[in-house]
Amino acid sequence: MYSLLLAIIYIAFISLGLPDSLIGSAWPVMHLELKVPVSFAGIITMIIACGTIISSLMSDRLTKRFGAGAVTSVSVLMTALALWGFSISSKFWMLIAFAVPYGLGAGGVDAALNNYVALHYKARHMSWLHCFWGIGASISPYIMGYSLTTKFSWSGGFRIVSVIQMVLTAALFLTLPVWKVNKQSKANDASINKPKSLAEIFKIKGLPLVLIAFFCYCAAESTAMLWSSTYLVKFRKMNEQTAAMLASLFFLGITFGRFVSGFVSEKVGDKNMIRGGIFTIFIGTALIAIPDKHNICSMVGLVIAGLGCAPIYPSIIHSTPQNFGADNSQAVIGVQMAAAYTASTFMPPLFGALVQFGLIGFFPLYLIFFTLLLFIMTELLNKRALDNQGA
Repeated sequence: MYSLLLAIIYIAFISLGLPDSLIGSAWPVMHLELKVPVSFAGIITMIIACGTIISSLMSDRLTKRFGAGAVTSVSVLMTALALWGFSISSKFWMLIAFAVPYGLGAGGVDAALNNYVALHYKARHMSWLHCFWGIGASISPYIMGYSLTTKFSWSGGFRIVSVIQMVLTAALFLTLPVWKVNKQSKANDASINKPKSLAEIFKIKGLPLVLIAFFCYCAAESTAMLWSSTYLVKFRKMNEQTAAMLASLFFLGITFGRFVSGFVSEKVGDKNMIRGGIFTIFIGTALIAIPDKHNICSMVGLVIAGLGCAPIYPSIIHSTPQNFGADNSQAVIGVQMAAAYTASTFMPPLFGALVQFGLIGFFPLYLIFFTLLLFIMTELLNKRALDNQGA
């Protein structure tokens, strides 16, 4: 039962990653058929992000009332229906309407599963959980690419992923009893099951440190994912095709790094995994900034930076029950997810404003700034944990 539930959770995280690349892959065709400017993609992604932030903030109350299995099942169902809605949308306003359940469902899955794994499974499973998200996000562009080359067009791509999500939804509902395998006496304590208000959550000591840390990590990661290719084209003068291939190395570094991290995370520990990741990001970013004739440094730097990013997100999440207590973990992880989505939504466009002023060359410094702030916040959080142990 234990292994079956773990497999279900892994598959659920593949489903979380599946939709993430669909809109970006399809938008060059979608905006033409819907007769809207290419910039309108930002409206859709912003609405989705707002939905994920709202559902993340509500995750403590929902999960403690209905359970992680039920929240995950309903959330995947919402994303499945939203993707089906995307596939039948003939007007832009229809995309806006279906983006709401899309975002709410994605945030619900993310917060519920991250906390469940942090409470009940070892560090390696958290790393592999996020590796499976990367697999889902890597598969979806191929699904959309195949659909675009057939008569099904972009609507077919959304429909295929929607059907996959619906099959997974059925499996999740059928296996709801399996989630009780990890039901512990501590998890049934009345104080733990009582949901916290946002006011109570933000009074938790040390919370600002982890929120800023999470915000900084996601700001660096999302900016690197979005602007690496543009940096290589505009500043390094690469051709577009080569730059696109090299930019994908960052994402591949994250996915492969999380797979490898799963084998060493328990021996090294969450704190040292975070430190090692930050140090590796610094090395990778420094290499990206070094000019050379064949751009070998940039290529190697993107891989190394991706490898550095790999253990940080899972390790911060997995250490939450230890840093803040099991009774606070769902609430804290919920607001961490909200901080993550906020950073991913607003920090890449902020760098885009710099690009508009011809400052694309500041790309490595932008990454270093957030990575340095991440290091400071995580070390302050570690110091606080040590002080509490000594008290």
